Amino acid sequence: MSSNLHPMLNVAVKAARAAGAIINRAALDVEAVRVSAKQTNDFVTEVDHAAEAIIIETLLTAYPGHGILAEESGSEHGAKDSEFVWVIDPLDGTTNFIHGFPFYCVSIALTVRGKVEQAVVYDPTRNDIYSASKGRGAYVNDRRIRVAKRTRLQECLISTGFPYRPGDKLKTYLNALGEVMSQCAGVRRPGAAALDLAYVASGFSDGFFESGLQPWDVAAGSLLVTEAGGLIGNFTGESDFMDHGECVAGNPRIYGQLVTTLGKYSKFAGAGDKASVRQAVLDAALPAEAAAPIQTQTLSVPRAPRAVKSGDSEAG
Repeated sequence: MSSNLHPMLNVAVKAARAAGAIINRAALDVEAVRVSAKQTNDFVTEVDHAAEAIIIETLLTAYPGHGILAEESGSEHGAKDSEFVWVIDPLDGTTNFIHGFPFYCVSIALTVRGKVEQAVVYDPTRNDIYSASKGRGAYVNDRRIRVAKRTRLQECLISTGFPYRPGDKLKTYLNALGEVMSQCAGVRRPGAAALDLAYVASGFSDGFFESGLQPWDVAAGSLLVTEAGGLIGNFTGESDFMDHGECVAGNPRIYGQLVTTLGKYSKFAGAGDKASVRQAVLDAALPAEAAAPIQTQTLSVPRAPRAVKSGDSEAG
């Protein structure tokens, strides 16, 4: 396949592999620095910066006139006004990396006038290169990949990402997650959005959704998905989603079913939908309080004592 690669994609693959080599070397040392949170954080920042630096150097050596948007350094490198902008996440899944949980990756995309045209997601623990050029299909290594063919959500494996920043609406997310869980065969939360999207493109999972995302989390993965025959957009199904901070992906049928479920949880949802979501979150918090007085009455009848644990209702 490498001989047929678009020249810009070739350079991106070279950059991703160079970053992956840094990450794989660092993975051998991470055990040694897992002593204090500060040491670990400094170490990971160092790995992030080193991986990002080699990516930027590789890309700008080949294309000095291009712009850069990178997770660690923003847009301080490269040309400021180019219509060619490389969007880079040098290490997506840092928490996994710190713990030695082997699900993290390098993500590199080239946008031309705001549209993704080249994409590479590199999984350094498995040495897998996922790549796509607009209009030319998606590949892992030299094998063509396609989204899964399942059409009924209840048979599907869906991946997601939990909100983890302060201020993220966790209760609202948990409601959305609860709805999806009740409709599908299983939900996974691997912890690196770029690789989650590569897995959707490969058909390993049937769909993906997450909010609170940045462009570098989803730029490369979005092209992998569409070139593998899938759809990607925000929770209300708009395809121009890159800066919206929310993302749904899957084959066309599953994408449609996920949008139907998740649309009301979108920040672009109508006022009525948003109100119904707020009410659902309130209702979810109510039963325990509403049931409390009745419980007390029931328990006041003399009988063999049994502790009522708050977890009981979830035991099923």
